[in-house]
This record gives sequence, structure tokens and C-alpha cells, in this order.
Amino acid sequence: AKDPAMTYVVTEACINCKHSDCVEVCTVDSFNKGANFLVIHPDECIDCGVCVPECPVEAIYADADVPAGLQQYVALNAELAQDWPAITRKVDPLPEAKQWAGVSNKLEQLKRA
Repeated sequence: AKDPAMTYVVTEACINCKHSDCVEVCTVDSFNKGANFLVIHPDECIDCGVCVPECPVEAIYADADVPAGLQQYVALNAELAQDWPAITRKVDPLPEAKQWAGVSNKLEQLKRA
């Protein structure tokens, strides 16, 4: 497998929040949406970083900068982006986004389908 160019990755803070401010600024429509999480398609991301400051819960990192403990999200974004539909416009965050915003260890909350 070729070494992919660096991309950005959505991590745990997005789970059950799903703000989509990031989608609105993405120039290449590289975001894909699940029921309660967004991912970035690594083959479509052009590594521009404009999405990072837009995320109100700071869920987006360059793949090289993903904090320890969240490394599995690099592969998870790549995997789920294959199956989930693209999202190209901002939508309302999930109704419970505020309660979930500061919660950690949410991986078991992730809805894959």
C-alpha cells in the first residue's frame, strides 16, 4: 500500500455532537456522515486544515498530531468514510451535543450504521 499523504482526522469529541461547521468550510467535500459522528475521507482530504478551527469541540487533528489514546480514529475515519455518505452542507448539531461535548471515552457510543 502506498503511503497516503497526510490528512485530517475527526476524533472522539465529535461523537454524539456532530457539529458540522467543518463541512461548510471544506473545499473538497471530504466529510462523510454517520448517525452520530463525522469522518474525513483520507483520499479526498487535501490537508488544508481549514476545518480545524471551525470545530467547536476541537475534534479534528492532522493525522500526525492525533493525541495518544485517539490513534484508532485514523483508521476509523478511513474505514467509515468508505461506507458513509458525503455531507456537503452544515446541519444542526445533535440535540444532546452540549451534554456530550466534554465527555471522553465515547467510542462505545459510536453508531456505525
